[in-house]
Amino acid sequence: MGSADPRQDHELTPKPITTVINTHTHGDHVSGNVEFPTNVDIVVHENTKANMEKMAPVTGLPPKGPPTNIFKENNGRGLAKRGFKDRLSIGKGAEQVDLYYFGRGHTNGDAWVVFPSLRVMHAGDIFSGKNLPLLDANNGGSGVAIGDTLAKAHQTALKNVDTVITGHSVQMTMNDLKEYSDFNKEFLAAVREGKKAGRSVDELAASWKMPPKYAGYAPAQEVRLKSNIQVIYNELSKTSN
Repeated sequence: MGSADPRQDHELTPKPITTVINTHTHGDHVSGNVEFPTNVDIVVHENTKANMEKMAPVTGLPPKGPPTNIFKENNGRGLAKRGFKDRLSIGKGAEQVDLYYFGRGHTNGDAWVVFPSLRVMHAGDIFSGKNLPLLDANNGGSGVAIGDTLAKAHQTALKNVDTVITGHSVQMTMNDLKEYSDFNKEFLAAVREGKKAGRSVDELAASWKMPPKYAGYAPAQEVRLKSNIQVIYNELSKTSN
């Protein structure tokens, strides 16, 4: 029997898995789908559902060989069966899971997974940790929108969340999420100013430094920094035409 406080239950259940939620389309998050029985319900945002059918290369990551599509290789096994638009609830009571979509960021289909009874939210890779995000333009990601998307996640009904599970780092708080939104907005402002001044992507990447107030953030990787600046430059060029 479980404890009265669901946060104290950490053991794995012997019951069969019935539902898998993918936060976005990338291979390190969805490739395991093909190992589950075909009767498992796979739920994603509607944009991720479309992205998974294509499995386009990831912007900002060097290719590791010829393009592959694990779902095509497995005759469609593991593809999402359900997509949601803005919000979807699965289950009831202490087992209820709420899915939210707040806009583009890491991709155009980043799902936020909330466990209300635990006061916990899984952010996936739109908040992978305190670092430069990976802006995957090939799958709809946006460096112009990500700051606002993160702010919406912080400002909405998710006020009852205490703990944020990041995509590739430690657990954090809603205050950390607010800070990450501010960081991405400031990065966008710096890139916008650099483009307005006529600086090239390489020039801006060479001169940009992590602001001192974000001293706890991971150092910017050169490849990702250049890629993110290029993604934002491309977005700003489209909006100015």
